[in-house]
Amino acid sequence: MREEIVKDTEQLERREEGEVRDKTTVKLNSAFHSCFNTSCKKRTRPHSESMIIYTLLSSISLFTVFLNLLVIISLSHFRQLHTPTNLILLSLAVSDFLVGLIVMPFQILFTEPCWLLGDLVCVLCNVVPFITVCASVVSMVLISVDRYVAICDPLNYPSKVTRKRVRICVLLCWISCTFYSFMILFDNLVQPGRYNSCYGECVIIIIGVVDLVVSFIIPISSIIILYMRVFVVAVSQARSMRSHIAAVKLQRSVTVTVKKSELKAARTLGVVVAVFLMCYCPYYGVSLSGYELTISSSKDFIIFIVYFNSCLNPVIYAFLYPWFRKTIKLIFTLEILKPHSCETNVV
Repeated sequence: MREEIVKDTEQLERREEGEVRDKTTVKLNSAFHSCFNTSCKKRTRPHSESMIIYTLLSSISLFTVFLNLLVIISLSHFRQLHTPTNLILLSLAVSDFLVGLIVMPFQILFTEPCWLLGDLVCVLCNVVPFITVCASVVSMVLISVDRYVAICDPLNYPSKVTRKRVRICVLLCWISCTFYSFMILFDNLVQPGRYNSCYGECVIIIIGVVDLVVSFIIPISSIIILYMRVFVVAVSQARSMRSHIAAVKLQRSVTVTVKKSELKAARTLGVVVAVFLMCYCPYYGVSLSGYELTISSSKDFIIFIVYFNSCLNPVIYAFLYPWFRKTIKLIFTLEILKPHSCETNVV
């Protein structure tokens, strides 16, 4: 008798579980169909096209995470690379790593015609991109300031640009970017989904002119002005050295070596800034068309170009920084696991 009661109870529990699963499936299916039956026009892609997009974007995301992780390990492990300039590069690599790890996977979901993760998740998925992109922009400004002081005021550079001051600047960079991101998305966070016109949309509205000025015009203008000043001073110093070639040879050779190293660093970081501009200009060029910027599926491609910059930065390092190629070799050969490997000469 007891065995029959237990069997009946188990069967009843299984039925209830099955009914719950069926109801959940019905709800998801109805939600998916209602997404396409509303007034919003949503384009469905062929399966082959979707697979190509997913494969391509997923590969870029993994590649971005992998390359920036190499940069982070290199700059963190080897003490010879613990310089103020590389500390800013480390901040940039961390923001690029987060873009590949968090931002790009969610951006792949945004390419879908239907958003089923809810309005709150929609807003939160846009907070992280704003923080990381803003941190990348501010890091670029800090790099430009660092190169400006190194080239234009080399004698006072060690006293002006110290590790402690750079750490404080990087910390303030991330705090200010987080605060700015929550402020510019405040209306969307207070009432998620307020700008959606139908079910299954993920639309975020921000004041485009504010984002354009704060996130693009002011920092980019600062970067361009600083780098123009850097190259003008570098050219004038090169002419001065040529005209005084008959000076004391030993002293002159040391000075020339220092100037060449600083100029090479400025050129390398100048390439990073140039690629940064090429990736960001299309996005902010679109925002010039109106005061309100709508983040929706129609601009997914342009937004992904912005994120693709995070993948290009470590590629630039690999081609233009010899120390990065050396550290990659040490990482892949597991030399960094040996005792005192952090003291290895990589510069």
